Amino acid sequence: MVNFIWLFLIVISVVVGAFNGKIDAVAGAAFTGAQSGVTISFGLISIMVFWLGMMRIAEDAGLLKKMAQLLGPIVRFLFPDVPKNHPALGYIMSNLSANLFGLGNAATPMGIKAMQELQKLSPDPEVATPAMCTLLALNTSSITLIPTTLIAIRMNYGSANPAEIVGTTLAATFIATTAAIAADRWYRSRQKPPIIKGPSQPLASPAKPGAAAASGGGGGVA
Repeated sequence: MVNFIWLFLIVISVVVGAFNGKIDAVAGAAFTGAQSGVTISFGLISIMVFWLGMMRIAEDAGLLKKMAQLLGPIVRFLFPDVPKNHPALGYIMSNLSANLFGLGNAATPMGIKAMQELQKLSPDPEVATPAMCTLLALNTSSITLIPTTLIAIRMNYGSANPAEIVGTTLAATFIATTAAIAADRWYRSRQKPPIIKGPSQPLASPAKPGAAAASGGGGGVA
């Protein structure tokens, strides 16, 4: 669907540019945008390699394991319908840890794996479970301690103080995450619990006349 949207936007741009006699401007903007994309990508590589290396060092030092232990109770609270030792919980904690450091590119594969594992718990693969909705909300509004990607982009464009957005980013993502969790809890409280059918039992045959008296029930004669 996204591919069709982008194709539609490109076609509309070319048609409007040709209609207004500015097809040269459209072509120039396309080449300029491609050049800027390559330049930004090279700038992001260095900062991404640095922070991914730092995360690998933290993993080898056991810091990520400690962080996972700290996030464990929170994750179990946010995902009460996921079994305690399910593989999805590990991917969810890795996704949240990467988002804390603003490593969206590193968090995306973990989020995809978590979604795949959560989908296995769904009785209907075509319907998103509450846990999948919770993960999507958290991944979109995750608290970010260090906005690594944004800092790298600001460095690329010559910002005098690329890291000055750390405080405002932390405040904004904290508010967004709080709102996402509140909305998620509210929708979960309104969700009807699934109807669990018990094992079927054969219907009792109608009692024969005098059966109660024979069994001594209902004030039978001794």
